[in-house]
Amino acid sequence: MLIRDAVPADLPAITAIYAHHVLHGTGTFEEVPPTEAEMRGRVAEVQGKGWAWLVAEGQGLPGEEAGLIGYAYYAQFRARSAYRFCAENSVYVRDDVRGMGVGKHLVAALLQRAEAAGFRQMLAVIGDSDNVGSIGLHLSLGFQRAGVLKAAGVKFGRWLDVVFMQRSMGPGDRDVPG
Repeated sequence: MLIRDAVPADLPAITAIYAHHVLHGTGTFEEVPPTEAEMRGRVAEVQGKGWAWLVAEGQGLPGEEAGLIGYAYYAQFRARSAYRFCAENSVYVRDDVRGMGVGKHLVAALLQRAEAAGFRQMLAVIGDSDNVGSIGLHLSLGFQRAGVLKAAGVKFGRWLDVVFMQRSMGPGDRDVPG
């Protein structure tokens, strides 16, 4: 697969992938899929601040699907300046290729890009404590559980937890950046 920066031509596929997760999954707490125009604005905001919005493109090799098969991005965890070294990632994979390593490749690439941009911590804020795929993906890349918000949201008629996971990058918290 090819991991690259998202471009405007990717928006229909990005929108479709996310819409599936909104309508059928608990990894996001959104309940109404955003339009392509809304997704365009989200991508533009992330990229406009110099952060990464990456896509995975299948090359159609044996055992691999062609086309856009997933996306991931990072942004500063919160807007306040004290969080300027702490990023949060999001990753979404096309349903027919879940469990094939697409998400892991995307998050690994995000970690490299975020560290190069000066971030020291990466957070994953995972919807649903039963989301073993996302939790396992992050564990496999060195993230550790940082906490759980019990019954923080309701979707599909049930309470959902939020799992926080965290990974240091570069020097992490061994010093304070200048």
